[in-house]
Amino acid sequence: MARRSARTATPKAAGDLGPVLLEDTTLIEKLARFDRERVPERVVHARGTGAHGVFTATADISSITGASLFMPGKQTPVFVRFSTVIHPSGSPEGMRDPRGFATKFYTDQGNWDLVGNNLPIFFIRDAIQFPDMIHALKPSPVTNKQDPNRFFDFFSATPEATNMLAHVYSNLGTPASYRTMDGNGVHAFKLVNAKGETMFAKFRWISRQGVRNLNGAQVATATWNYLTDDLYGEIGKGNFPVWDLMVQTMSASAFAKLDYNPFDDTKEWLGVPFRKIGEMTLNKVPTNFFDYTEQSAFAPANLVPGIEASPDRMLQGRLFSYSDTQRYRIGANAMQLPVNRPLASVVNNYQDGQLDHANRASDVNYFPAATAAKSTDARFRAAPYGIDATVDAKPIAKTNNFAQAGEFYQALKPQDKADLVTNLAGDLNVVTSARTKTIMVSYFYQADKDFGTRLATAVNVPIADVSRAVADYRAANPGQNAR
Repeated sequence: MARRSARTATPKAAGDLGPVLLEDTTLIEKLARFDRERVPERVVHARGTGAHGVFTATADISSITGASLFMPGKQTPVFVRFSTVIHPSGSPEGMRDPRGFATKFYTDQGNWDLVGNNLPIFFIRDAIQFPDMIHALKPSPVTNKQDPNRFFDFFSATPEATNMLAHVYSNLGTPASYRTMDGNGVHAFKLVNAKGETMFAKFRWISRQGVRNLNGAQVATATWNYLTDDLYGEIGKGNFPVWDLMVQTMSASAFAKLDYNPFDDTKEWLGVPFRKIGEMTLNKVPTNFFDYTEQSAFAPANLVPGIEASPDRMLQGRLFSYSDTQRYRIGANAMQLPVNRPLASVVNNYQDGQLDHANRASDVNYFPAATAAKSTDARFRAAPYGIDATVDAKPIAKTNNFAQAGEFYQALKPQDKADLVTNLAGDLNVVTSARTKTIMVSYFYQADKDFGTRLATAVNVPIADVSRAVADYRAANPGQNAR
């Protein structure tokens, strides 16, 4: 009996001239599967690159946190995703943007996600503004083009963004490689030790490779995928990049001495010393981009005992939003995927939902349940804290919107100052509203007079107009610190 040849990629059809048949289940299955194989793109941080590695604790900080991963010498697997914030998946990697630096620690107490950026601060301090800021920075809903007229219109009414804008438009906004950029948790977190004592902290990754950036001319000649190519190429050659994890700490009793709100994420804790508590090495490229980099679900709400959220208003919003976007993007069982699944046992009664493959045999999917009793270990309870405040919707008291942007500018080298002015002017000169241009220049002028004066010249805004805008701002905000 003659063997039939294997079927090629040809559908069932009614003769040469007839239609394709719906009964061809192979065709229908293939098309239906293809129609569903993309998950929704991340609204932010869509363009990303991931790598596996290991974190090694190097310092005993049990006096300030009960988090078990910080036992000296202890090693914890990690997965890191680098990204751009605004630009879509498939965009060129050299586009000016903050760079996401998200680290998932697979600890023996559950997953801790330190989700931050390469820059130490952010544009806004209130999460209610986040959708508006992203809408302004994303392409116009009419032209589908990113437009400086739109985002500077937003930032002209958002003076606290001055510090972040100075950072983004410096060469830090175009890193030379992911290996040669630092990372920041950005927000303050509350640390709790075994005695229940609390301390507040900020985390920073310091690149052992040093920090290197590109200027505008270098970015213009960079290849489309240069950041990913560099990271994967160096890991492939065994040149594993290393970062030191640093921590700053501050007690609540020190807050009154500050001229800014300590939970304002548009501010750094300048003058507060860092100390090294560990080091991270990235040593493996993911075997599949979609399985790991695309399906990785990072969220600041993924915390471990000893590390808790602070009252940072932006962080409070991110606790909900990041987890919720992953539930929308991947599904209710996103945490069951290998890249997201904790190494520690998961103790909950969740069942069902899309892609549920936990293989639970219990019919108890509720809590409490006498037939499947569970108790909460006291070590996993959040630390208690008191609140004595009047609920209201109003801005924080200590805004101090410009001082740190000035200090950042003053610390730059002469060429970096020139590049910052050139980069900013490039987008500001697209803005057609004289009012918006003048207000934006007035913010940078209040940060540093030399900065503002050079920018005013570059965008053809008269200094007299800038001075009037500064006077108007100070009259409208008499309680703020201003230069």
